[in-house]
Amino acid sequence: MAAATWKPDRGTFFYLAMGWTALGAAIAGFSTTYLMPMAGARFEGPGIAHLHGLLFFTWVILMVVQPLLVRRQALRLHRKLGLLALVLAPAMAASGVGVGLYAVQRDVSAGLGGLAYSTLIGVLTAMSIFVLFVAIGLHLRNRPDWHKRMMLLATIAILWPAWFRFRHFMPWVPNPEIWLALVLADIPILIAMLRDRLRFGRVHPAYLIFGTALIANHVLEVIWFDTPGWRAAAMTAYAALT
Repeated sequence: MAAATWKPDRGTFFYLAMGWTALGAAIAGFSTTYLMPMAGARFEGPGIAHLHGLLFFTWVILMVVQPLLVRRQALRLHRKLGLLALVLAPAMAASGVGVGLYAVQRDVSAGLGGLAYSTLIGVLTAMSIFVLFVAIGLHLRNRPDWHKRMMLLATIAILWPAWFRFRHFMPWVPNPEIWLALVLADIPILIAMLRDRLRFGRVHPAYLIFGTALIANHVLEVIWFDTPGWRAAAMTAYAALT
């Protein structure tokens, strides 16, 4: 009975629209710090940043391609292409941690002191949550209602840096770590929940459990960021990874 409730959700436009939203956010967000500097031969980051950028954009492009394949009933190709996540997700996580470590070194050299270390915790938690959500989504490939929602949540989990970079062309927004990296970044979860409620009469457990947990994680990060305990944990993590 539960599976039948969500069956009409297959091949709908919603997940394709969310994929395009993710791609648009990634392009816009990273345009100021990566894409335009690269185009102008002004980007001075390490090779790991280029690798992470390639992997990241490959993922968000897949988030457009995969629902499009479902809409076109190309399910066999959809499943085969989905196996890329087995390699892509851990590679993204590893490269993300590498970029996070580089950022700490760069910011310490720039004189930010202990604050430079605090950013590492957000990177580690985002990458861990991303890999966990992808693993759950892959494990539940035969349950499309869970699979598609977990992949969407995994994508949302790694998009907050893109949304946070909107501050570069929206400098009037106060507290961007709240309004951009938290509120704007998590609005897609609330939209997905609302859609489930309006279309199916209830919110899917994937959103209730893991979507709510992701929002809670972001809220706690804003509250605890750079507190003494947070900074100490970040320094310990940095020492363990270098």
